[in-house]
Amino acid sequence: MRARLVLPVALVAAVSVAATACQAPAAKDTADGPRTASAAVDYNPQPYDKIKDGGTYTTAGTFDDQGNPFNVNATLTAARVWGWYNADAITYSPAGEVRYNPDYYSDVKVTVDGGDQTVVLTLNPKAVFNDGTPIDWTAIHATWKANNGSDKEFAASSTDGYDRITAVERGETAKQAVIRFKGVNPAWPALFSTFLHPKAATVAHFNKAYVKKAHPEWGAGPYTVGSWDTHSGNITFVRNPKWWGKKGKLDKRVYVNLESTAAVNAFKNGQLDYTSAVDAESLQQIKGLAGTEIRSGGSPFEYSLNVNTKSPILADKAVRKAVVESVDRPQIARIQFQGLDYKEPLPGSAVLYSFQKGYEDNVAAVLRHAPDQAPKTLDAAGWKPGPDGVRVKNGKKLEIGYTLLGDDPLGKATAGALAAMLKPAGIHLVIKKGDDADFAKILNERRFDLILSGNRSMDPFGARYLCDFYCSDRDSNLTGAGTPALDKEIRATADIADLGKQATAVNKVERKALAQYAFLPLFSGPSTYGVKKGLANVGATIFHTPLPETVGWQK
Repeated sequence: MRARLVLPVALVAAVSVAATACQAPAAKDTADGPRTASAAVDYNPQPYDKIKDGGTYTTAGTFDDQGNPFNVNATLTAARVWGWYNADAITYSPAGEVRYNPDYYSDVKVTVDGGDQTVVLTLNPKAVFNDGTPIDWTAIHATWKANNGSDKEFAASSTDGYDRITAVERGETAKQAVIRFKGVNPAWPALFSTFLHPKAATVAHFNKAYVKKAHPEWGAGPYTVGSWDTHSGNITFVRNPKWWGKKGKLDKRVYVNLESTAAVNAFKNGQLDYTSAVDAESLQQIKGLAGTEIRSGGSPFEYSLNVNTKSPILADKAVRKAVVESVDRPQIARIQFQGLDYKEPLPGSAVLYSFQKGYEDNVAAVLRHAPDQAPKTLDAAGWKPGPDGVRVKNGKKLEIGYTLLGDDPLGKATAGALAAMLKPAGIHLVIKKGDDADFAKILNERRFDLILSGNRSMDPFGARYLCDFYCSDRDSNLTGAGTPALDKEIRATADIADLGKQATAVNKVERKALAQYAFLPLFSGPSTYGVKKGLANVGATIFHTPLPETVGWQK
């Protein structure tokens, strides 16, 4: 499953970043704060036997348009909802150590022979999909088949890793899957952290079956769908009578479809057990509420400016360069997170975080805030200043659209700031209002010039997603930038078995990709939440996703 899932900024947890200079290399960028982002966790971790039986856990959330997290059109919401009624077979500790769930994988063996890796997954004898189909090697095969890229009709989010598998075969019994790789893939757990029902692995079902629809019969786990109101978008998960493992501690897990402002009010009124603090104002509103607490820690989120290279005016690399040179990242951070007491370095990579081994600040090495240089870049490209200050070339004004989703005040302020930053260079930013509900469509059909979006890493193997961000032939590359030659260099990094050496190569290639001037990481920050006291295994977890059966109310 793809590590980073696109989502609108207005829908995510509160983040903050240091207001520091970005004209210089990383060491000076971080003068006002720590050199690495926070890797702290805060989620009240409790063992299973310390959690009460019963109770309800209610948050804001809903089904997404595309509910299949393997699909390129899926967002973070899809992955979160999926995990409540489908297999959570592999999870990670907050720091990224792999954890196999014995309720699905009773044994895992990894060997390398002749330079090629083999993974043997033995599936739990009791494991079964809700429709009675055994969970066996065919589920692993189906997941590989849908995601390996051999059939382009599957709208897969990422084929990386799956395309390195030469075969998925039946082992000694049907309950054993033998996965054969070309070369060595140290990030293989990310490929089979969950899996598809074989019936979901047809093109039609993979692309369309989960659109505005759940398929609990194809799911498995301690919970299943109890009700889904297609009108309101509300969802309730209940204990699954067909589950073979430890029963879920909660009676019900409820998602209520609310916008961020309404969610904060609902939390204040006691209707929600948990909410994201999206800005200083909402944090102030929920701070100190009786029976609640603030949980805040590091975050594998990142928010970036995407520049559509397929847009006629932005096909001109000089224009893209001038845009990037004009953007003052620390100023955007100041706007987004004023009033929050948090500092961190500016993000320097799309795929690795500063708290991870192998990280380098590739952005600072390539992209500089150089407002004095931006006019010169446009002069050299033939864009002449017009009488109204807006540049002109071949009779066409240098007007660029910025798609703003929702009515979040911080989003509006950021859009205004970007317009002010681009104006001195002679670029007129036209702010275009978009509907949150159309977010996936706007991105997938590239109906934007500039747009801000966020991604969350779902596993610690960030280097394997380099192609998703930068390969020119990937739908997940929102900017459309890149070249076949660069694609070849990017894909070559997947052949490196040693994670340290792979990270070194990835950093080198990412710097070339950033020089396309189409993708600019802006800010990251902590995850901050208001939580009712006593709620266990919920909050800021970095790479960790607590198993659904362990979420509940502390004894």
